[in-house]
Amino acid sequence: MYPRGVSRMSEVDQQEISSLAIGDLRLAVTSDAAPERNGVGAYYEDLLDYLSSRLAHAEVFSPVIKDGQWQAPLALPMPGDATQKLCFPNPIALQRALTELDPHVLIVPTPGVYGITGAFIAARRGVPILTGFHTSFEQLTDLYWRGSFKGRFFRQYLEQTHRYLFNRSSAVLTNSNDMYLLAERMGAPNIEMIGTPIPSLFTQTAVSPYEGGLDRVMFAGRLAAEKRIDAIIDAARGLPNITFSIAGDGPLRDEVEVAAASIANVNYLGWLDREELRRQVDEHHALVLPSHFESFGTIALEAMARNRVVIVSKGTGISNWPELARGFVTIDEHSDLTSTLSRLADAASDWRKALAGRALEAATSFNNDNIARWEQLLLRTAKRAAL
Repeated sequence: MYPRGVSRMSEVDQQEISSLAIGDLRLAVTSDAAPERNGVGAYYEDLLDYLSSRLAHAEVFSPVIKDGQWQAPLALPMPGDATQKLCFPNPIALQRALTELDPHVLIVPTPGVYGITGAFIAARRGVPILTGFHTSFEQLTDLYWRGSFKGRFFRQYLEQTHRYLFNRSSAVLTNSNDMYLLAERMGAPNIEMIGTPIPSLFTQTAVSPYEGGLDRVMFAGRLAAEKRIDAIIDAARGLPNITFSIAGDGPLRDEVEVAAASIANVNYLGWLDREELRRQVDEHHALVLPSHFESFGTIALEAMARNRVVIVSKGTGISNWPELARGFVTIDEHSDLTSTLSRLADAASDWRKALAGRALEAATSFNNDNIARWEQLLLRTAKRAAL
């Protein structure tokens, strides 16, 4: 028996749902993160780069940066980092675009105005939502504003907006154990752990050979306190025979520029586009990511895919994936970046070369499996919503 007013699904409807294929799907993403300046934004741009040829249609609605200018009706400096912007979409235009696209699934990877507006429109239209949970707001607010009114305000705002998204989502997607446990503590009803895609620029461009050296080391990312830029500068002082290159932008840019001007073996590369970033990774022997915390650490995976030595801290989400662990070195809790690099420099070049080879193999396999999992997740979500 079915409740009054609810009719039994016809055999024709059931057949249409059962025959739904990945090539039939229309996918939308509403994100507050500009792909040009933010790792979360780049994540979904990279994902759609793989999926767009497999789906009927896929589109990201997010702020964009053109000629150095943020393209949005209103863009305000992000608290704590003026290089990032809090952008407001035109809600009428966004509703019109989503109505015209009529997606089978909407992904919301951020709890800002773009994300919340997209989720509100999708919920009203009965479109299933997948929420990406990629930033540890608890750790960020504690690091920047512990005990202050601003810290309490932003923590409360982020917790409430995430709960709003979680309660309307078919699934909450994380890419590390720590984010999974945080989502669980916040009451997310259905949590899945799924990996980060590697941009095709890093996987489909010929890999330059690595001969086992450790003379040139780089960091790429946001220049902020959680990234432990100080550990990189300390390592440069302690290891004068290694050249350290730092790429990125953020609130600590001035400190990096001072270090580059005063320490002979430190270079500041500025903010790099994806093509130049790939080229710089190829020109260096190793990549370091000594962060206090990272929900994943995509740049480490990208460097692995370029056959390079990778050193990460235990605070990076990538260290939660056993299938990748054979391809990088982790800074243990009784060590630091300087001593870890020193031990690697003393190791045989053939050992470092073998490590980089394992990194390439692990990253390639991980990426292929991850894209297949994404396709399965999208198709499963669309079919369940149609029942």
